[in-house]
Amino acid sequence: MHSEPSLAGAARQAWVGQRLERLEDDALLNGRGAYADDLGTRPGTLHAAVLRSPHPHARLLAIRTEAALALPGVRAVLTGADIQAWAQPFVVGVKQPMQHWALAVDRVRHVGEPVAVVVAEDRYIAEDALDLLRVDYEPLPVVTDIEHALQDSSTPLHEGVGSNVVSDRQFLYGTPDPVFDQPGVRTVRTTVHYPRNSCSPMECGVVIAEHLPGDEGYDVTSNFMGPFSLHAVMAMALKVPGNKLRHRVPRDSGGSFGVKQAVFPYVVLMCLASRKAGAPVKWVEDRLEHLSAATSATARMTTIEAAVTPEGRVLALRYDQVDEVGAYLRAPEPATFYRMHGALTGAYAIEHLAVRNRVVVCNKTPTGLVRGFGGPQVFYALERLMDRIAVELAIDPVALRQRNYVPAHAFPYTAAAGAVLDSGDYARLTDMAMARALDLRLAERQHTARAAGRLYGIGVAAIVEPSVSNMGYISTVLTAEQRAKAGPKNGAIASATVALDLLGGVNVTIASAPAGQGHMTVCAQVVADVLGLHPSQVVVNVEFDTAKDAWSVAAGNYSSRFAGAVAGTVHLATQRLRDKLARIAAATWQCSAADIGFEAGQVFNRQRHEQSQPFTRLAASPHWAPGLLPEGETPGLRETAFWTPETLKAPDAQDRVNTSAAYGFVFDVCGLDIDPATGAVRVDRYITAHDAGRLLNPALADGQIRGAFAQGLGAALLEEFRYGPDGSFQSGTLADYLMPTPCETPDPVIVHLETPSPFTPLGAKGLGEGNNMSTPVCIANALADALRPHRDLTDIRLPLTPDRVLAHLQTPDPAPRHPVARAPAVAPAGDGLSLAAQGTVDIAAPPERVFEVLLDPVALARVIPGCHALEADGPNRYRADVTVGVGLIKARYEARIGLSDIDAPHSLRLAGVGSSSLGTGAGDGSVRLEATATGTRLHYDYRAQVGGKVAMVGSRMLEGAARVIVAQLFESLGRQAAGGSARPASWWGRLLQRLGVRA
Repeated sequence: MHSEPSLAGAARQAWVGQRLERLEDDALLNGRGAYADDLGTRPGTLHAAVLRSPHPHARLLAIRTEAALALPGVRAVLTGADIQAWAQPFVVGVKQPMQHWALAVDRVRHVGEPVAVVVAEDRYIAEDALDLLRVDYEPLPVVTDIEHALQDSSTPLHEGVGSNVVSDRQFLYGTPDPVFDQPGVRTVRTTVHYPRNSCSPMECGVVIAEHLPGDEGYDVTSNFMGPFSLHAVMAMALKVPGNKLRHRVPRDSGGSFGVKQAVFPYVVLMCLASRKAGAPVKWVEDRLEHLSAATSATARMTTIEAAVTPEGRVLALRYDQVDEVGAYLRAPEPATFYRMHGALTGAYAIEHLAVRNRVVVCNKTPTGLVRGFGGPQVFYALERLMDRIAVELAIDPVALRQRNYVPAHAFPYTAAAGAVLDSGDYARLTDMAMARALDLRLAERQHTARAAGRLYGIGVAAIVEPSVSNMGYISTVLTAEQRAKAGPKNGAIASATVALDLLGGVNVTIASAPAGQGHMTVCAQVVADVLGLHPSQVVVNVEFDTAKDAWSVAAGNYSSRFAGAVAGTVHLATQRLRDKLARIAAATWQCSAADIGFEAGQVFNRQRHEQSQPFTRLAASPHWAPGLLPEGETPGLRETAFWTPETLKAPDAQDRVNTSAAYGFVFDVCGLDIDPATGAVRVDRYITAHDAGRLLNPALADGQIRGAFAQGLGAALLEEFRYGPDGSFQSGTLADYLMPTPCETPDPVIVHLETPSPFTPLGAKGLGEGNNMSTPVCIANALADALRPHRDLTDIRLPLTPDRVLAHLQTPDPAPRHPVARAPAVAPAGDGLSLAAQGTVDIAAPPERVFEVLLDPVALARVIPGCHALEADGPNRYRADVTVGVGLIKARYEARIGLSDIDAPHSLRLAGVGSSSLGTGAGDGSVRLEATATGTRLHYDYRAQVGGKVAMVGSRMLEGAARVIVAQLFESLGRQAAGGSARPASWWGRLLQRLGVRA
């Protein structure tokens, strides 16, 4: 228990800037949070489960729903036909003939794409009904990476576009080409790749939707985190006016980090499911759905080059950037490009810039907001280039950056592409960080590690951290002519309401859905300072309701808007309310409103201190006696403020745009220790220095920095969405999509410098995304430094897993201490996650008997693991009903099995393909029979592939079980041919169970 702070503490009038504990924590730590899944639902609410495509690319030929609808408890099945009748495609951010519906209507374009929704009395029934849906697919060629998508020969995902390049824009600022051609100027170039990764909040998506009677529209509660520009996107997709889509967001959220913007297609989907079922519908996203089909950071390939003087002054930059956005250009994409567009020169004073931006689609989950949105991709290229310049010119990498920084006297500084860098002292903060590196003896630690035979590198990175995005930046993707036709877009409107109740209590409502940033605490601090109260006297309501709250297009919690925009607007609204109270008090005491003071819970006349009364009494009086208000004062003590930064204009005719209202600065230093024998990478020391303007609550600021650092560390060392060459998703569980735990996350040394922004009400800049932008490239630069004595690396691919590090080192595998027979390797996936097995089985029966089993459907059914039924479908061809399970996933497949290349009784080929609601499978193997003295020796060489959900969740188990699974088939064949049981021996069964394999 902690004691309540005394109200006398309010006399300091300086709650902002204090390390106040979070007001939210008591409810959260005691299990009393109000998360979306905790909220009550109306009686009769049904539950939804989503059928998802197991194919990365296929024509959708038919969906048969009869068996699912016949299951007791199933109320409706929503299909693409319903979507086409009641909705329309989501708007697309570029002028291209491409459609993205809430459900697939003609094709599926990525694994996990929603195909149908089952609505039932509970989630268990709905999930069971998914297995009863039958979908006919016609597989199509897939496009799985940027290089393939750029080729004219790649199969277009959207036939109307005719290409997988859906946007191609070029920009020119200054005159970069002549600069590159100047005598004595050197060109330094590098190509880098930034991978797909994401965030994994504790709480996945939740939607509770109801189609209202008559023409009332839809009522939705979800943990969608904004931006609320997407409210219009959802309403248009539902074909209703915005005021007929009421959207509420609960008080608490188990994290978002940007990814909960991906809930918006499911808002539309569940609204339509409710319409079809005639009842409210609830959907809760599971972890597999979240990983495979929610969203991803945009993958980018960048070729970047600099024109550099011999002294290391960067005169010009050229960017050639290609973003891969997945199967659909889903709003707000291609914003990953354009959020950072104005700041492509980073922290550096570089006057000349050329940029080419291409957007490609491929058969992967659509991309969207992920913490740092656009920043990691830009700074991975720019800061790798700065390190390359330092290496090629033999200049210290810190000195090189300081030589090119925007100088402190130049702020506000307008960058080449239009960003107005508001304030800062980059050189000073860099010196502060390097002083801490000196204190931590990084150079000495590097010398000691290298002397011991380890690899140790020191890396740095310098980035600007944008906050409060200009809503007009996305229109930079359009040409100036297209923008003129569509109308200008700009600004970053924030809103807040501050009100006093009948007893003088203060209530604050904000148009921002928190996800752990401490909205309630910081807003209370801001209000307490203005009104001379203690923060505990202020109640902050962070639930959001589009039908009742004041909001606009930029509302929501994204783009580090809270400190600069939301808290600043709370400050403005509170000032208005305070000024009204001052006028009321001044009329009573017959003094000037400027003489009224607010301190320690009292309101008083600064000239005559005996004229004083408690704040609560003055605040309550206008409610009870409005007739006593001074002449000209309107009743009511409620002020709503709207604010937008004056510096955020629409893109100009030359495509210059100030993409954000404020720009913090981050400088990182990393000491990286690498084991050359194992490739293991360990962050030994990490210093992260931040200038986020005025810090509203330093404790919360440090918490945001530590969280972003952990995510940046994950992106650098562990996290990656992996896809097979066929487009199958292979990171479907947290056993495959790895994230750092406290064991892998050192506590960074945090350094602060405050240079208040002149463009935000409180001087605050955004904070909490920066390390997602700076940490991955800082660690990559440290790796390059560590390996430089062995190799000069250029294209460093993230994450830096041990196998990638060993590949860079070209380390040969050590000789085994105890040589054993080498097991067959798992083959690379050609058609999904691939298994391969070779071996022999001795059978106590002649080869002729083996062939009899293979040609007899009854005997063959006993051989195939999990086979329920087998019937002939032509000469040596069969249809089978087979159940296969791996780990927690069990699916019933419709399979076709065929024998070919029969050379009786010597050899044959056994092949099969199958599909289920959870995935696809295929296999092909050669069987050779050799007569022996005791019967037959069967030689097999077999390969099988799985895709869809089984591949998502079972990749590690499947790789470990490859030989066991296939060997089981041929062991069973041998026993059946010999006249014994087709069941596996007991030790096989025990081993299979341990591997999670069920048949």
